[in-house]
Amino acid sequence: KTPSFMVSPSKEIFKCFSSGKGGDAISFLQEVDGLSYVEALRYLAQKYGITVEEDEMPENFVEEQNQRESLFIILNFAKDYYKGNLHDSDEGKSIGLSYFKERGFSADTIDNFDLGYAFDRWDGLIQYAKEHGHNEDFLEKAGLKIVNEDKQYDRFRGRVIFPIHNITGKVIAFGARILKNDKNQPKYINSPETELYHKSNILYGIFQAKNTIRNEDNCFLVEGYTDVISLHQAGIINVVASSGTSLTEDQIKLIKRFTDNVTVLFDGDNAGMKASMRGIDMILQGGLNVKAVAFPEGEDPDSYAKKLGSEAFKEYLARNAKDFMSFKASVFVEEGKKDPLKKAE
Repeated sequence: KTPSFMVSPSKEIFKCFSSGKGGDAISFLQEVDGLSYVEALRYLAQKYGITVEEDEMPENFVEEQNQRESLFIILNFAKDYYKGNLHDSDEGKSIGLSYFKERGFSADTIDNFDLGYAFDRWDGLIQYAKEHGHNEDFLEKAGLKIVNEDKQYDRFRGRVIFPIHNITGKVIAFGARILKNDKNQPKYINSPETELYHKSNILYGIFQAKNTIRNEDNCFLVEGYTDVISLHQAGIINVVASSGTSLTEDQIKLIKRFTDNVTVLFDGDNAGMKASMRGIDMILQGGLNVKAVAFPEGEDPDSYAKKLGSEAFKEYLARNAKDFMSFKASVFVEEGKKDPLKKAE
């Protein structure tokens, strides 16, 4: 907002007079992206094609690095494939794109989150990767292909695709939602754990949200992919999701890299409330400050943001954010109204 940020190309340093922070290109990335020194160094080296020489690198380390890079390449290839399906095919437009538009997602939002579509066929991605000369072993190692005895097939079929990005913006996994009613299929499926993807230490939306979390010194925590995307549409960028898993210590540490303040948004039902209560306790144990907002029964952040509209929804959050003591007390008082034992407890 003020011209207080200065870069000196000759000295190769920056100085921010608002925050007092300064340093070189590496410390700048450490501050902006929340990276460690080594992560920032490797990121810059890769971006500018510089080889980072490491002393006494064991052979297996080089192999591991090459394998990791190959996994990143195949996952990015799959992301582009799913995006192409969504925008360039009749099936993708009529099923996937129409679903996202029904949810109220704009073209910019769809692009910002790299949303895509997996064809309803057994080996669409496998065949496409083969045509483009990719090693099929990496499809399996990245969790994109399932091999079952003598059969092999795409993990994601006939579903809309939500890529999951790491903190630097690289795709490391996918979530996928089925659109037809099929009792034999789960509504959502995710990539399995891989060398790159450990669901317990990543948050959906962290790449898109991290700078705003730091700037606003607060992180909104929701449950699912569409909650994150709908809040973005409503102008609330500092939001992440635990992606259907129970909140973990590593996810809390990840938030703590950017802020000490978390506002948990609860679905308006008892099951969601109880699960999130456990989350509040864990966040407190992690040393963060917690506020909570509950929505009316039957509503979630996604549906309520659409119902109220952007400005009214922001006002609702500001007005209804309670400190964790008041929030817990109000929930327990409500539970105890009809049950004397609960009331005493």
